[in-house]
Amino acid sequence: MPGENLSRDEARERAALLSVDGYEVELDLRSAVGGSEQEPRTFRSVTTIRFRCAEPGATTFADLIAPSVTAVSLNGRDLDPVAVFDGSRITLEDLAAENELVVDAQCAYSRTGEGLHRFVDPEDGEVYLYTQYEPADSRRVFANFEQPDLKAPFRFEVQTPAGWTVWSNGVGEHKDGVWHFAETKPISTYITAVVAGPYHYVTDTYTRTFEDGTTLEIPLGALCRKGLARHFDADDVFLVTKQGLDFFHDHFDYPYPFGKYDQAFVPEYNLGAMENPGCVTFREEFIFRGKVTQAAYEGRANVILHEMAHMWFGDLVTMQWWDDLWLKESFADFMGAFSLVGATRFKDGWITFANRRKAWAYRADQLPSTHPVTADIRDLQDAKLNFDGITYAKGASVLKQLVAYAGQDAFLEGSRRYFKRHAYGNTQLGDLLSVLEETSGRDMTAWSRAWLQTAGVNSLTPQVLLDSDGRVSELAVVQEAPESHPDLRPHRVAVGLYRLTAEGDLERYARVETDVDGARTVVAELAGADAPDLVLVNDDDLTYCKIRFDENSLATLREHLGDITDPLARALCWSALWNLTRDALMPAREFIGLVLRFGGRESDIGVLQMLHAWAQSAHVHYAAPAWREEGGLQLAEAALRELRLGEPGSQHQLAWARFFAAVASSGSDLQFLRDLLEGTERLEGLEVDQELRWAFLEPLAAYGVADEGVLAAELVRDDTASGKRHQVRCLAARPSAAVKAQAWAAVVESDALSNALVEATIAGFAQPSQRGTLAPYAAKYFDAIERVWSERSIQIGMDVVRGLFPGLQDSSETVAAADAWLEGHLGSAPALRRLVVEARDDLARALRGQACDAAAGGTL
Repeated sequence: MPGENLSRDEARERAALLSVDGYEVELDLRSAVGGSEQEPRTFRSVTTIRFRCAEPGATTFADLIAPSVTAVSLNGRDLDPVAVFDGSRITLEDLAAENELVVDAQCAYSRTGEGLHRFVDPEDGEVYLYTQYEPADSRRVFANFEQPDLKAPFRFEVQTPAGWTVWSNGVGEHKDGVWHFAETKPISTYITAVVAGPYHYVTDTYTRTFEDGTTLEIPLGALCRKGLARHFDADDVFLVTKQGLDFFHDHFDYPYPFGKYDQAFVPEYNLGAMENPGCVTFREEFIFRGKVTQAAYEGRANVILHEMAHMWFGDLVTMQWWDDLWLKESFADFMGAFSLVGATRFKDGWITFANRRKAWAYRADQLPSTHPVTADIRDLQDAKLNFDGITYAKGASVLKQLVAYAGQDAFLEGSRRYFKRHAYGNTQLGDLLSVLEETSGRDMTAWSRAWLQTAGVNSLTPQVLLDSDGRVSELAVVQEAPESHPDLRPHRVAVGLYRLTAEGDLERYARVETDVDGARTVVAELAGADAPDLVLVNDDDLTYCKIRFDENSLATLREHLGDITDPLARALCWSALWNLTRDALMPAREFIGLVLRFGGRESDIGVLQMLHAWAQSAHVHYAAPAWREEGGLQLAEAALRELRLGEPGSQHQLAWARFFAAVASSGSDLQFLRDLLEGTERLEGLEVDQELRWAFLEPLAAYGVADEGVLAAELVRDDTASGKRHQVRCLAARPSAAVKAQAWAAVVESDALSNALVEATIAGFAQPSQRGTLAPYAAKYFDAIERVWSERSIQIGMDVVRGLFPGLQDSSETVAAADAWLEGHLGSAPALRRLVVEARDDLARALRGQACDAAAGGTL
């Protein structure tokens, strides 16, 4: 419907007209249980909004997406619902200076993770509800003014089936069969929340005494489905939570402002987590059903801290419109890593940031759809797509550069002033820059123009000249930018010089911090230094750039990458080599060879798992087709070797087991996986728990070794929501035309599957070993996507358009088909076109990589 896609101009007009004094929202959720699962379900939603109008007599609208509206009352006047409600907006005419709007509606439960999601646990039949709104889905649950700058206090009342508990942003009290929640502070609509059902709930308390003698006590809660309670390590969640609250109180000088702090781990969640104040929601996969590596615990801790940072950056102070989404997401991403290292046991968080988060940013920043950190967000569909690697990881990287540029103390003092100056308000870019100028004394305008208002990623390459004595006569840093985004930025960098020791280690012996500006910068301080074996131009990862190497440094890495003693420096080199591979400057087979040669020596488990993902991607997308079979065998052989060599019971052993399953393709390798599953083969220390069993079953299904009966038997063994998702993925992975047709129909031609099962089906559908079987779906994809986009929710539309793009049909014909679709659909939704443009660019990049790899191997 046209009214669903609120534009920035409409939001500005409404914000100039209205100010909201408060909401009262009554939800009757008793319809969540009972009845037929085949029939659409709705719930009653009654909303009272009190608001003021700057121009009495004016006309505006309230937002609501609902199957029907029973009654609308404005200032005591009953309005005709049919006349004023078009399915997404309620027209409000002849407004008074002070207004009261009452809307009684029947809203729909969601199966797509948008609005009020309803989940039935197959394990015990229990029903669980939760809300997810960002950027604009609270209008699926109650009538409102759905834009971030119309903040207001909220008061919720929720009626539920007997025996349920309800959580919301405020403290709740159960009275006369209804849950009543304390009024919130002024917050935006998209961060209100309701979680309801027979959840397992654990409590704790955080206490903080400040220097002035006052004490802050925050009730803590953590909840999950009853079926996951036996796996729920709430103590570790509370530990990280308390460490984070201590850290942010130490650094922000603004007490946590939202009373209690509940954290709900919910099923079928589309995101990692959402920062609803007082009621944070997380995907339940953060509750680990099997053995995982420390990287998984670190990742969960990072997300907990990321969401906690939002309590200040985003919830207390909120961006005015989605253009400045970075004001919350970039800061939270940076603060997640900053607090992870500063407050928890995960002291190598910056290594993960450099290796994993920035890889996401580098990819996004080289797409045709790249945008400045402060983006041009025309409407809500734009906003939905801009929760991307630029807004999160590039923005966080830029903030890390800002800390190096302005100084950590000045940065934190600026943050403190920002909170106090704009508490419970809305801000734009200039509001933050002004306080940072105050605290740092630096000109933030030029910095912002270079880093926040331009797109693209620069490359930094060292140039080393030696004198006759073998010492450095000149070391310079050359900065380059792509033609599409030619801006050269100022970089505060550390340049490190490394050399091999007598013991064979590659260690740093000189380091200089300097400002790189322009096309070529001479680092005068390094003149006269001993000749380096390796020059690392962004040592310690202070700036955001693609690292390049001079020929001598690259030759050193080819022989001694595993000898770098510093784990962050090693991770930076791996990341740089991966960027060379993606840019078709290093053959995929060479990158894979480096992983096979040095991966087994990688001490950081997060880096190792990233190397596994990159090696697999290099093999699937960037390796020449003629070499794929051989490359796959090499990967599997090396993975099995490292698996057998791994310390029994270690996280490295587990990581290599998972990687071996991901790359196994030969009959003997598949038989080994089958033997591990059946227990006829054992590896000391390797526990083949239920999650690992499913990891082994997917390749067996994809190569036709595990049939429908085997997968059905496994579901009996693991008859849970998680087991069902795994089974659906494995079923879709089977190598049969009939299976692919069934999977395609289930996702594209039907809306019967929930969001989680759509995701699982898509994940199983596209198997690299089945390119021939998948070939007919290239044309079907381009025939279907516009219809899917118009008929389905934006979340499902994004999943289908991204997940089913025929990228495995890696030929110029597929690129041409994408170009033809884009040329023939100039009037399609900009967000849909962006998704196709991005997928098309990934494919074109893969083809360039394949050509590079073929040239290295002599064949295409």
